[in-house]
Amino acid sequence: MAELNGVPVELAQIQALALTNYGHFTSMRVDDGRVRGLALHMERLRRDCRTLFGVSLDTERVRALARRALPPAGSTTIRVTIFDPGLDLGRPVSARSPHVLVTSRPAGALPLPPLRVRSTAYTRDIPTVKSIGLFASLHHRRQAQLDGFDDALFIDQDQYVSEGGTWNIGFFDGSRVIWPEAECLVGVTMELLKGTHDHDTAPVRLADVTDMRAAFATNAAIGVRALSSINGVELSESHEVIDLIRKEYTEIEGDVL
Repeated sequence: MAELNGVPVELAQIQALALTNYGHFTSMRVDDGRVRGLALHMERLRRDCRTLFGVSLDTERVRALARRALPPAGSTTIRVTIFDPGLDLGRPVSARSPHVLVTSRPAGALPLPPLRVRSTAYTRDIPTVKSIGLFASLHHRRQAQLDGFDDALFIDQDQYVSEGGTWNIGFFDGSRVIWPEAECLVGVTMELLKGTHDHDTAPVRLADVTDMRAAFATNAAIGVRALSSINGVELSESHEVIDLIRKEYTEIEGDVL
């Protein structure tokens, strides 16, 4: 399913999206019509629209358009992409008419198997914006997979851990959950988990991984996914803290879309 402003999308309407790659989005897992952290998703869209296009976004309209993609029951993943089909490469400042593209795909069964990741030095452009510009993230993921890993974990030039390409990372050092203090996109799932489980936010150097007991990735599509290793350093993929955090997350009541 793909609709632009509530109408089946045509190729000509999304050419700007493919050719200019300027816009932002949020992805929501919808279970029986409910979304965990719905208000956070809408706030993200509102904030990023102001940053990229300088205008306000009617999130009630966005919700109405997103509801059109819902199946009668069950789980689905809905992506809401905001872009301006009239964007001119030479005059991006004139892009002030954002449109709403809603697409949907089946939601995968959870939990997903653990991830084996390796570190890669990279910081996303405007990390606080959930940009549609995924080229570098996917390139680093591909390179990691070519080398036998599942995904890439981003670190900065000083070896501090920030995030994965499409997920946040949390650690457990044996006594507390730690979210890296770093320049990254603050995910909705991470924000929800901060409200359900005691934690600290602190810088985490790559060298600190050897002192961690467990690590996990989070986003709206995967929920809480264990990491089994980082750069070959083995971590407990079945640690009780991961089960607890996953349980706390699944018990969060979703809001009606």
